[in-house]
Amino acid sequence: MRKLVFLFALFLMNANVSSQEINCLVNVNFEQIAGSNRQVFETLETALKEFINQEKWTNRVVQIEERVDCVMNIIISSRDNNTFTASLQVQSSRPVYGSSYSTPLLNLKDNDFTFKYNEFDPLIYNRNSFDSNLISTIVFYVYTILGVDADTFSKYGGETELKEAQNVMLQAQQSGLASWQNVVGKQNRFLLIDNLLAPKLKVFRDALYDYHILGLDNFAANKEYGKQALEDSVLSIENIFNKTVGNYLIRIFFDAKADEIVSIYSDGPRTKNATRLTTTLRKISPNNNSKWRDIE
Repeated sequence: MRKLVFLFALFLMNANVSSQEINCLVNVNFEQIAGSNRQVFETLETALKEFINQEKWTNRVVQIEERVDCVMNIIISSRDNNTFTASLQVQSSRPVYGSSYSTPLLNLKDNDFTFKYNEFDPLIYNRNSFDSNLISTIVFYVYTILGVDADTFSKYGGETELKEAQNVMLQAQQSGLASWQNVVGKQNRFLLIDNLLAPKLKVFRDALYDYHILGLDNFAANKEYGKQALEDSVLSIENIFNKTVGNYLIRIFFDAKADEIVSIYSDGPRTKNATRLTTTLRKISPNNNSKWRDIE
């Protein structure tokens, strides 16, 4: 009897543990493909959901509620037999301590996504070779999502995952596809992971940690402290302004965070660097100037 009770307790304990780290919603949109057989797209969508959500990506033990929430929207623009041209929208979020709010981490748009797929092709990732642009692209973003998420919980906590994304990029370079190559001025997968791991741009990852751990995660308990920490972290991003062509990391940060920053700073008590904040935001993220006016 004791053995049965022990086994039941062990089952209940393990029921809350997931070997998977990702909780990803995958959508394959094929509305632009007139008269096409929808079955192949539905099969692809199901296969990608299972591949992403059932694969073991790290050696971490993850509670079910700790899985990283993300969305991958694949929009097919053309099809030639088993060759597809598409764009990929990648979004991820993480919960904020002491609240029911989830904060956006990534909001990426990849417009250079061409791949081959035959219905019922097995989706298998081999980290030591490039076998498929479909697999490599999806795995690249999975590891980028995991790495950025981990960076918001501990300083450089996503180093292992980001280096896995870099390995995907290095293997994929043999394909010759432009999205994996170092092309000056091109904001692509190469530039994304190269910038995230660049020592001279590490202040960006410092800012990610400070923004979430010191800022958002303290907001519920001490709004004034949390708001000031958020402000300090955003201001620190100015340190990487003009260090790279196009300031890709700055764009990535504000593509995810602009609306959130406006919401936080459009009301409530002013912080000590409020004027400097708006001036800096206009300087480093001019594309969002129409939004920054709401916090002036």
